[in-house]
Amino acid sequence: MSGRTGRLSTTAVLRTPGGLSLRYRPRALAVGVAAALLAVGLGLVALGSGDYPMGPADVLRTLVGGGTPAEQFIVHELRLPRLVTALLVGAALSLAGTVFQSLVRNPLGSPDILGFTQGASAGALVVVVLGGSSLALAGAAVAGGLATGLVIYALAWRRGVHGYRLILVGIGIAAILTGVNGYLLTRAPLMDAARAVLWLTGSLDGRGWANAGPLLAVLVVVTPVVLVLCGPALRMMELGDDTASALGVPVRRLRLVLLTAAVLLVSFAAAAAGPVSFVALVAPHVTKRLTRAPGPNLLPSMAVGAALLVGADLLAQRAFPGHQLPVGVVTGVIGGGYLVWLLALERRAGRL
Repeated sequence: MSGRTGRLSTTAVLRTPGGLSLRYRPRALAVGVAAALLAVGLGLVALGSGDYPMGPADVLRTLVGGGTPAEQFIVHELRLPRLVTALLVGAALSLAGTVFQSLVRNPLGSPDILGFTQGASAGALVVVVLGGSSLALAGAAVAGGLATGLVIYALAWRRGVHGYRLILVGIGIAAILTGVNGYLLTRAPLMDAARAVLWLTGSLDGRGWANAGPLLAVLVVVTPVVLVLCGPALRMMELGDDTASALGVPVRRLRLVLLTAAVLLVSFAAAAAGPVSFVALVAPHVTKRLTRAPGPNLLPSMAVGAALLVGADLLAQRAFPGHQLPVGVVTGVIGGGYLVWLLALERRAGRL
């Protein structure tokens, strides 16, 4: 097995004895591996901290089947489902955000801004108002996100869907749904409205395997489609529709597949943990700054998103002893602060 790096690019080629070759960017690979290791490390800290503290060695021993019955229950039944949900939601939101930003060729192309998150929230609030179980709420969130995606796609269609129209239509739909969601909250009973507000903030509290399972299934199906089947073409689409079409990319069909995949990821992530804000917007930006590589950086972005959400949830649980914050509050503060810092850098550089 041998490797070779081109002089005029940051791309390396890994060749196998069978004649297969795999192109990769060493810096992007290093960022992805580092982010994944960070997510695992933060996860071990999260599994071992709380009212029943455990050391990393005790956590690892419990994960592989050892430990006392109490440690088994605390790790496998209480803390591990929450951690797995955080990892999956962070990866799903980051992948969806990267796809959206690449398709619309705009750094603000995020499901938080384009209305898809608000659509999932509207579906969940309908169940809250009418009364329903947590399973019905999750299903309604998925249905709301998919329905919003269909409406935005239909309204933005004009001999194809282009990034600028998609952004404008998405912002308009988001504004409408924000008003609808506010009205639905006023119609809900007081206790149900309080539960809905917590869900709308984005929370991992009390999450179990039933919350993580559907999202894991979607990621298993959607991720290979986006990475393997659509990833190379997505890089060419960033050059523009005309250039991509000239290179043989079926732009319209590919955009529909990618939009569907991203909406599915956002909807199921919202069903699992509520509409956690800013992860889909910030994680792709952070990844691109770390990798310094063009293109969507799909896998590194997923790792960064997972680490970001696990870290935010750990901070939400431990920042104020005796009181847990919803993870969406922490991601909102981190994401808002990052955007303000980024705008300050852009202004200092004279680009604003």
